[in-house]
Amino acid sequence: MILSTIPIFLVDILGSIFMIIFSFLCLLLAHELRSRDQNNVMGTYLLWLCYGLTGFAISRSVGHILKQILFMSEQPRVWNVIRPYSGAINSLMFVLVGSVTLFFERIWIVYQQISKDKKALQFAHEELIFLNQTLEQRVAERTKELALSEHKYRRIFEVSKDMILVANKNGLIVDLNPVGRDILGCQNADVSLNGRSFQEFFANQAHWNQILHTIEARGSISNFEADLQPRDGMTIRSLISGSLDKGPLDEEDTIHFLVKDIGQKRLMEKQMAQAEKLASIGQLSAGIAHEINNPLGIILGYSQLLLKNEGNEKERQDDLRTIVKHARNCKLIVEDLLNFAREPEPKKSFIDIHGVIDEVLNFMQHHSDLEKTQIIREFDPSVPPIELDEKQIKQVFTNLIMNAQHAVGNNGTIKVTTKFNPADSELLINVIDTGCGIEKKNLSRIFDPFFTTKPTGKGTGLGLSVSYGVVKNHGGDILVESEPGRGSTFTVVLPVESEAV
Repeated sequence: MILSTIPIFLVDILGSIFMIIFSFLCLLLAHELRSRDQNNVMGTYLLWLCYGLTGFAISRSVGHILKQILFMSEQPRVWNVIRPYSGAINSLMFVLVGSVTLFFERIWIVYQQISKDKKALQFAHEELIFLNQTLEQRVAERTKELALSEHKYRRIFEVSKDMILVANKNGLIVDLNPVGRDILGCQNADVSLNGRSFQEFFANQAHWNQILHTIEARGSISNFEADLQPRDGMTIRSLISGSLDKGPLDEEDTIHFLVKDIGQKRLMEKQMAQAEKLASIGQLSAGIAHEINNPLGIILGYSQLLLKNEGNEKERQDDLRTIVKHARNCKLIVEDLLNFAREPEPKKSFIDIHGVIDEVLNFMQHHSDLEKTQIIREFDPSVPPIELDEKQIKQVFTNLIMNAQHAVGNNGTIKVTTKFNPADSELLINVIDTGCGIEKKNLSRIFDPFFTTKPTGKGTGLGLSVSYGVVKNHGGDILVESEPGRGSTFTVVLPVESEAV
């Protein structure tokens, strides 16, 4: 009986011993793996699993060895007493192993989430390192871009030919470009705009109120015509556009204005209207002059024949002389009309303009009341020879000086000046008188045909119209400034060819 159980005894004893040995080897291996990466949750799980299995192996193997020893020593009753405790210990070890497995299953889920968060944090960490390394470069690039952008828009602001003005909602000026300073008469750097309102520069305050009301209601206004009055007192016709700019939370709203000076445009429109009017009147004058010229010549011819054949009756001779005189006056008017209507092309040649003016003044002094008037000449010696039609230019200066003589009467001064402007290749000739001046309401009409302020019979109203046409045909212009009681200044502007310069 004992011999027959020896193999079972050996197998059970040896198996138990090897189980203990292998469990300790597994435990050592788990310890080694755990020591390599102490933060690895799988290594920790395997270590605790090996602890449980090792405990189970020891409990199971010790129980089997004790059982065999007790059976071999024929003490089975002792085993029957110990067996429940051995089984309880084995069950407890299995429960421990199962608990470790269940616990680490939850740990594994948490570990996966932690690993995911770790990767995200690692990525964010790398991004932060990259951004930190390139932050200085990025800041430099953004600063450069901002500086270029600011320079670009500041350049537009400063070189604009129109006024750009920034004001707050109450109209106080925040910023103004150089052209705006020129328009408002604030060119000097010592003129401060702090506390100044755009409203102050409006000639009509109702215009400002209307602009402000429209911007508040619609957010913008476009092409509103208004008169601005700079510090020098002059009035500038302007075209105003503006829009409301909503500022950031910590800054107030502003209004951006764009102001165009349309004074030159209006002047050009008036000149075009004047040219159209002169052209239409010229066509009408030509037709009337041709219709009147022939019968007028017949009247003049027969009147001269009657006067020649008239006897010694003085009264009839005086009547005929009166007819001849007025017929000749009418013929001169007709010739002026024809000259005004034809506007012939100038026959230009290079002339000395000072010699022409002297010739006109000398002629006028000998054939009119100009010898009683003080004549002042101020000629610019740098004036070069100018390509002009001498006959037509003489007519222009004759008309201007005659008008000046009528304005000053017997007591007065007529001053003729010339000035050459090489920068613009222009010659400015001023005819200045100290006469009665021209009323403001008549200034816009003085170049109209047949308009005159002289008494009846003293002028036809064609002198300035013809002179205007002659100067325009030469590519120039006539300007006038006058103040009642203080005299007038007529300025003839003539272009000077570069070759002459």
